[in-house]
Amino acid sequence: MSPHESGPGSPPRCLDEATHAALRAEFPVLRTCVYLNSNSTGAVPAGAEAVLRDYWETLRTWRDDVWQGWHVGLDRYAHSMARLLGAPPGSVVTDGNLSTLLARVASCFDYRPPRDRVVTTDLEYPTVPFIFRAFRRYGARLDVVGDGGPHLDQDALEARLDERTLLVCVSHASFTSGATVDLARLVARAHDVGALVVVDAFQTVGVVPLDVTALGVDIVLGGAHKWLCGVGTAFLYVRPELASTLEPAATGWQAGDRALTFQPSDGWAAGAQRFAGGTPYPLTALISQVGLDLLAGIGADAVRAHSLVLTGRVLDRAAAAGIRVVSPTSPERRGGVVCLDVPDGEAVKRRLAAQGLIGSWRGYLRIGPHVYNTLDEVDAFMDALTKELPR
Repeated sequence: MSPHESGPGSPPRCLDEATHAALRAEFPVLRTCVYLNSNSTGAVPAGAEAVLRDYWETLRTWRDDVWQGWHVGLDRYAHSMARLLGAPPGSVVTDGNLSTLLARVASCFDYRPPRDRVVTTDLEYPTVPFIFRAFRRYGARLDVVGDGGPHLDQDALEARLDERTLLVCVSHASFTSGATVDLARLVARAHDVGALVVVDAFQTVGVVPLDVTALGVDIVLGGAHKWLCGVGTAFLYVRPELASTLEPAATGWQAGDRALTFQPSDGWAAGAQRFAGGTPYPLTALISQVGLDLLAGIGADAVRAHSLVLTGRVLDRAAAAGIRVVSPTSPERRGGVVCLDVPDGEAVKRRLAAQGLIGSWRGYLRIGPHVYNTLDEVDAFMDALTKELPR
């Protein structure tokens, strides 16, 4: 028996049974399948339905002054994200997707030699290299570190940083392996050479605690539709002292200091609001607030403890079945997902899905249990997966 477990089929100890049962009742998808896919698309709570109904009533009886309430909702989501990140108020802004926000960040810099290099890795989500390759026309020099393997060599990454490095852009956890970066160490090394650290935390925020203030990280981006139990909205944190020095060229009217007066702005809005764009689309933030509130009620440490128990069970079952594990096995290095090297894995994923057992495939079979899942669900998935293996 794993040291994380109470016994066969028993619930993890980190949440009491009544609390966990009430939480599970909030997610309708759990009544239809074994859903272990939060690393790709997280479950959405039933409370989102009331938000949608209210939004429709607003549209059905349109009044121009509804924007005041919508802005309150947008601000509330940004403030809630700041609390989750350990960030001060006003240091987070939201928009439709991470690509939009990262492009605004990238547009702040001149990329003039000698400090013109953007250092990243070959394990990033395609967003990162695609955007910074586009900025080569403005002088950006993209330096990609890696050997094609599933794990980042942090020593090699840090060895590439020098006085020519402007930005270091990395994922907190790899989307293909779940392996995490030691951010405290990376931030210290980057700052030693005068570089800024940009972190894509899409694969960790909501399942791995992240205190951006304690880490001293410069910029963090992520989104709602994975571990944050939301939909179609992204966030950007910028360290307050840094934000006041940046002026994005890719911008919109809501980044101005007089935006909501509907008069021309003479300067930039304070804090992260200077990274806003044009007229926002409030619905996705309003929906995503429901899931964020549920997670906040549980607490980041309890979510992480529950996740480690469930991913620990995946690791135990994989070892017993002789399945090669791609993700790190140590709790300090793994995020919320376990990636398995399974023969004919993409087809296996489809066959499991046909049985109501939902994982995902990105070169490896990815299993991402969240705080609303149980050990029994993990066992059901692993039982079926074991039966799919070649004899």
